[in-house]
Order: sequence, then C-alpha cells, then structure tokens
Amino acid sequence: MSTENKRKLFGTDGIRAVAGEKPLDPTTIYATGLALGHSLRAKAAEPRVILGRDTRQSGPWIAATLAAGLRESGARVESAGVITTPAIAFLARTRRFQAGVVLSASHNPWQDNGIKIFGGDGFKLPDAVELAMEEEILFHAARIAEPDPAKLPPVEDNAAFQADYIQFLIDCVPGLSLAGLRIVADCANGASAAVAPELFRRLHGEVTLLNINPDGRNINDGCGALHPDWLAAEVKSRGADLGLTFDGDADRCMLTGAHLNVINGDAILLMVGRDLKQRGLLTGDLVVATTMSNMGLEAALKRSGIQMLRAPVGDRYVLEEMLAHKAALGGEQSGHILLPHLATTGDGLLTALVVLDLIARSGKSIEELTADLKVFPQVIVNVKVREKKPLEGFPAVVAAIRAAEEELKDSGRVVIRYSGTEPLARVMIEAESDEAMKRHANAIADAIRAELGV
Repeated sequence: MSTENKRKLFGTDGIRAVAGEKPLDPTTIYATGLALGHSLRAKAAEPRVILGRDTRQSGPWIAATLAAGLRESGARVESAGVITTPAIAFLARTRRFQAGVVLSASHNPWQDNGIKIFGGDGFKLPDAVELAMEEEILFHAARIAEPDPAKLPPVEDNAAFQADYIQFLIDCVPGLSLAGLRIVADCANGASAAVAPELFRRLHGEVTLLNINPDGRNINDGCGALHPDWLAAEVKSRGADLGLTFDGDADRCMLTGAHLNVINGDAILLMVGRDLKQRGLLTGDLVVATTMSNMGLEAALKRSGIQMLRAPVGDRYVLEEMLAHKAALGGEQSGHILLPHLATTGDGLLTALVVLDLIARSGKSIEELTADLKVFPQVIVNVKVREKKPLEGFPAVVAAIRAAEEELKDSGRVVIRYSGTEPLARVMIEAESDEAMKRHANAIADAIRAELGV
C-alpha cells in the first residue's frame, strides 16, 4: 500500500479542506498545533514556530486556533502575517525556527484553507513525519473539547519578517535591472499582494500590479496562475512586454508574452535549464520535471544536451528526485519551479525574478527564449469523484486506458492520477493526433465517471 493510501489528513500539500469543516474544524486545527508542538519538543525544550497565511477570510481564526494548540504544547509562536508560502520556508531556515506553518489552500477558492508545515531546514515535512503526526492529531481530536476561536487571543504579526524576505529575493538576482521592460503582474488577490508592491518598487521596474486588493473572498477569483489567459489579454491591451501571474500563496508563477502567449512551467524549465547549463551550473546536465510535463519539453532539452527525468506530480516528489540526482533545476508544468541553490521550495516571485534576470542578461524576449519549444497537443480532463479507489479495480477503466496506450504507443502519453488536494481524477492525454487525444481522454473520463463520479 502506498503512503498516499495510508494518509487520513495530509495530502500532497498539507491538510486542506473547506474552512470550518473536518479536517479543518477548530478541534482538529487545535490538535494539529498540539501534535506539531509535541513532535518539536523532542529537539528543543521550547520550540519556536513561525506562522504565515494568505488572504483568506478564515486565516486569522485558524491562526489563533493553531497557535493556541502550539502554545499548550510548550511552543513559542511568532507570525509574519500575510506572506507567501516560500517566505515561511525561508524564514524558518534563516531565523532558526524549529518549524514554519503556512495557512493557505494555494490556488483553491476562498472557502478552502489549509495547513502546510515546513521543518527548521525549510523543507516540507517527510511523509513519515506527517503520518506519525496524523496519529497524534486524531488521538487528541477525539478527546479534547472543541475550542471557540472567537475566545482565543489573535496572533500578533511582525512586519520585519516581510522585509527580510524581500531583501532575500533582491539578493538572489544581484544587479538586476528592469529598465526598458514594461511588465504587468497579477497577484491573484493573494499573498503576493502583500509583497510585490515593495519588491518591484525597490527594483525600479515599470510594473503594473493587478489584483492587489484582497477582501478575504476574492483570492484566485478569475485571476492568478489558474487564469493566465486573462493576464495575457491585459498584457496585450496595455502594450506591455510580458506578464507575471502567481497563485494564492505565490509558490508558483506563470508568464505571458506580448502576443497572447502563455509561458507555463515547462517553458520556464527550458529557459532556465539552458541558461544554467551555459553558465556551468546545471549539475549533471539534467532537469527534473513530472509525468505531466509535455513531450515537447523533453525533446527541446535533449537538443540542448540536457536529460529530463520525470517524477510524480507534486513539488515534494520533484524535490526528492532532484536530491537523489543532485539536480540544480526541477519543477512542474503548473509553474512550481525548484532552484535548490537559491531556495528550499518553489517560489513564484523568485521564479519571476530569475526569468527577468535572464531576459535582462540575454537581451532576448521571452518569445525568442522559448521559440523552439514545440508543444504536443495535450488535454487534461478533471473528473469529480466521490472516493479515490484504485482504478485497477474497475475493468472498464482499465480497458479504456489500455486502448489509449496501445494506439498512442510512441506518439503520445497517457497519465491518470488522483489530485492530492481535491476530490478529482485527472486524465491527461498527449498525442500528435488531436482527434485521438480527445477521443481517448473522453473515453477514460467517461469510464471513471461511470464508476466513481459524483
């Protein structure tokens, strides 16, 4: 049985649910604070934990509830307030906290929220640690009285943490000049809205910032990394050179060019991979992508003498593969880019600055840097499921998958997986033939829907 099947609370990116509902109800949140604090007490008598959150309406009460559980366990809690997920990973590591916790549901709608935990080294907790914590969380949740978040003291925020993070970003691209570039940035009414204004002011760029007025309910609402086409239209209408767009917690970045073209994580991996190789920084001349990355990326990297390895979807699994091969670059099509010589986790703002630095040094447009990336037609069909049972147990689903694999063989790929954060089965088909791609994707999706659909 896989680790994923053993999980009861943690998904591939922490605990995530509708705020207020299990497993993100006050009792479980408080129990999570208790369990985390107890696990940290094994290494420090009075462990220090830093909190951060995105702009969701539920963030403050979840922070107060989690902090109460942490304090009950003997931990000290400090808060950076509204800040990006990678900022907490950075601060946990550089400010010598025993752990960092982010309250965010990333690209999900405002009703959802989540708890992501980083160790004192700035990396997400290993699966084994999360599984051990789950047992204690469930133990406490079954025995404690439900706390009332309204009666708990609010967490006090320290603005100095944000300044530290902004300085770190600037230091990662020394000498970066944005002179001559007209940029539009979509902050998704999320965490980057708290950081981007000061960051780009200090970089002296001509940057138009959009969706920087969060109200607790407009995070990711028709904007951000899930809606790059919207930004592409804004870039074109404003006569800008390129656009940057982030998800709700800003751990990923997508870009758009001046001609309604979207630059996703695959294209970023190609640009940055070639640049690192040219500068002698691409360890082993390899890049780690995922099963969802396009075959066109693999072909383009190969032409540049770069090998591409594939990991399961999820930045934690990309990172595991990178560490195993000492890779300097990895990432996902969705815009999670990992640069371990700079940061321990995907960072959308850092990715944006690295690409802007590449554009400035090369003197080339983003279109020129990605001109030879020939993308195979690809479709992803999301099927809502009532439960995530192994698909091998459904003959009709197995038959549909086998039919696709046999027809496509060397001219395409079939990837079927469950989402780690939502009740979805994702059907991805990639093929030279657009007709075959859509036909097989719909056939597999219909088979899954018939067996497991909501």
